Amino acid sequence: MNLLYADRDGNVFDHPDYVALGRNGEMVTDIMEDELIPLPEGATLVSLPHTRPVGLNAATGKMEIVPGDVSAVGALLPQGFTRLLIPGYVKTDKSQLLPLFGYTAAVWKDGRFYAAAHPSDDPERWNPRNCDPNELELQVQHLLEKYGDNRLYQHLSNCALGYECLTASNTFLNRWEGAVPVSFSCNAGCFGCISEQPDDSGFPAPQTRMNFKPTVEEVVQVMLEHLKTPESIISFGQGCEGEPSTQAPTIIKAIREVREQTSMGYININTNAGLTDHIRGIVDAGLDLMRVSTISALDDHYNAYYKPRGYTLKNVEKSLRYAADHGVYTSINYLIFPGVTDREEEIEAMIEFVRRTDLKLIQLRNLNIDPESYLNLIPKPQGELYGMKQMLEIFREELPGVVLGSYTHVPDLVTNRNHLQR
Repeated sequence: MNLLYADRDGNVFDHPDYVALGRNGEMVTDIMEDELIPLPEGATLVSLPHTRPVGLNAATGKMEIVPGDVSAVGALLPQGFTRLLIPGYVKTDKSQLLPLFGYTAAVWKDGRFYAAAHPSDDPERWNPRNCDPNELELQVQHLLEKYGDNRLYQHLSNCALGYECLTASNTFLNRWEGAVPVSFSCNAGCFGCISEQPDDSGFPAPQTRMNFKPTVEEVVQVMLEHLKTPESIISFGQGCEGEPSTQAPTIIKAIREVREQTSMGYININTNAGLTDHIRGIVDAGLDLMRVSTISALDDHYNAYYKPRGYTLKNVEKSLRYAADHGVYTSINYLIFPGVTDREEEIEAMIEFVRRTDLKLIQLRNLNIDPESYLNLIPKPQGELYGMKQMLEIFREELPGVVLGSYTHVPDLVTNRNHLQR
């Protein structure tokens, strides 16, 4: 498997004199055949600025930094694929941070590109080719005209057309999972937040956070417009907003008004679940699904990344337990990273966390971050590194009743609709 590199102009080549290597955290490692899949449709090859690729010299068998004015290359995976290794590289300037993407080891093999990844879910619904830009523009215009005073639709139109957010696009296309952002504030200071960064973070936020508080009427209009089929999902908590539960009164009133008018579809919240009292109120109002963002079940790791304000990981656990006990289909948005998530202590802690909270689904999401910054931020490993592939096997063996996937599904196992029971 030949190493990939990029020249100064960003052109990608394979190097016949070097065997590709990957990284598991800080450790440069061989790439196993069973860790590779053909580069998925929708994946993108990118050069890593301020880096040099590290490979195995085919003639000498020694690990070397590839000579020349070249950069390392990685793949950015579409949703539904779990990264197993990051690219093998070293930085030429350690002060330079990589943009907030999930870089995956990629190689040239048997006349085609491969990536070190595992297919964790069916990516079809989240394939950008299923979003026709002409149809989207027409539907955006239609809903902007229909709800001319609704600031949420105006905000989401930029998310759909400007950022090409598929969840926002679904809101205008009236299909699958749609977005209804509500919050401009947050109770966490996530190290890799995509919508708001401190001025001295070194990370440019790739999205702009919403800057207004929507009214209940604006929220209800978006929800009712979307919840028109049994499989529709409308979701609070998007990348363009803060923590939705900080606006619990608005959410609670909106859910109750919507459920007075329709029982169609599912109401979901993507949340850090730190505000347990607020989550309880939202659950009691008629929530169907809850996805909780987490990076670890260990306090020191969780706190280092999320920098929670006024809550702890124990609050998150209480929120999940309350939701599960009241019939909500619960999942976690598990931010994963090779060389960290597959640590022995991380695996053990997460298995126990899942069992205690009666979790139904683990959504595996590749962490978009500069690897060196993240590894310097969190605690050092205490036990063995198992590798991402073995980690997934352990989860399947130890948690047989828990689904491993990549995004929210209409839960087939939910036989009674929660809002009809209330």
